Amino acid sequence: MSHNSFGHLFRITTWGESHGPAIGCVVDGCPPRLALSEADIQPFLDLRRPGQSRFVTQRQEPDQVRILSGVFEGMTTGTPIALMIENQDQRSRDYGEIKDRFRPGHADLTYELKYGIRDYRGGGRSSARETAMRVAGGAVARKVLGPGVSIRAALVQLGDDRIDRASWDWSALGENDFFCPDRAAAARWEQRLLEVRKSGSSLGAVIEVVAEGAPPGLGAPIYGKLDADIAAALMGINAVKGVEIGDGFAAASLTGEGNADAMRMGPGGRVHFGDNHAGGILGGISTGQPIVARFAVKPTSSILTSRHSVDRFGQDVEVLTKGRHDPCVGIRAVPVGEAMLALVLADHLLRHRAQNPDAPSEARLPRN
Repeated sequence: MSHNSFGHLFRITTWGESHGPAIGCVVDGCPPRLALSEADIQPFLDLRRPGQSRFVTQRQEPDQVRILSGVFEGMTTGTPIALMIENQDQRSRDYGEIKDRFRPGHADLTYELKYGIRDYRGGGRSSARETAMRVAGGAVARKVLGPGVSIRAALVQLGDDRIDRASWDWSALGENDFFCPDRAAAARWEQRLLEVRKSGSSLGAVIEVVAEGAPPGLGAPIYGKLDADIAAALMGINAVKGVEIGDGFAAASLTGEGNADAMRMGPGGRVHFGDNHAGGILGGISTGQPIVARFAVKPTSSILTSRHSVDRFGQDVEVLTKGRHDPCVGIRAVPVGEAMLALVLADHLLRHRAQNPDAPSEARLPRN
């Protein structure tokens, strides 16, 4: 199986399966002499870790990361950084009944058609368990970006219930189990998701991820567009079915006057934007404004309602998925979205420095 690597100058390669002995990744292209330890990575893994509330899978995994290479005396060496997490709470017996049956909404059928073999225990390689290593790699990417770049994500829609953007408060994220910036919405979601979980069903979600402090000039005009790479990164997260940058699909309902972000000159030659409909990217290149992207996560396909399907022997069957599953997989996708954006920005930052070592770090025009 190829295509397990992501990035160009800054690249991660992940390995492992949901019910295997361990999962891991190799981070290649990280610059040397960056301070890095497990303590820099673990907090981000803790945000994604299962079993932390009633609204996520109850699989109990400490997700303790180990650095196996690429770090010496607390500093990166410029060589590949190997990271590993041991799996400790697999219950493979939960999947015995679907060994030969294809779960609707899952990748069981497509894996069988492509490879002729699949690890049915928790989905194997297609499991969202793999995203823990993306989060670990994203923590290293944040070190490359430096403290001046902030990347935060929030759940802005659960099912068909959206937040009130006028009530957006980043500090509210740590006060609820949903990474929700709207306290009133979080209260509604708690009751609704409890009902959905009790019924054995699931809900989808929309996550918004914002990067502030990224310099202008990241990306390239044609085949290296920053927004295209961000879209690919977010679309590559398990269960994601749609991605938009800035206003996204809503831009189609605007006029040209409403969509164009007006500009004015400020002190010191700095360019100031009146709005940010473009999501911080124009022509595939960052403007220096906040980079804004959203992605839609489908409802968890593992539900307790019996569904029509087929098996490996060409028979019509009924499938009911047992085990420990997220009633809304979008909740734990929030830190994954942050990580994927960090990976893209770190990669593009290194590309940008290689081609334009003297480029400005902010949207500033030269003075005559």
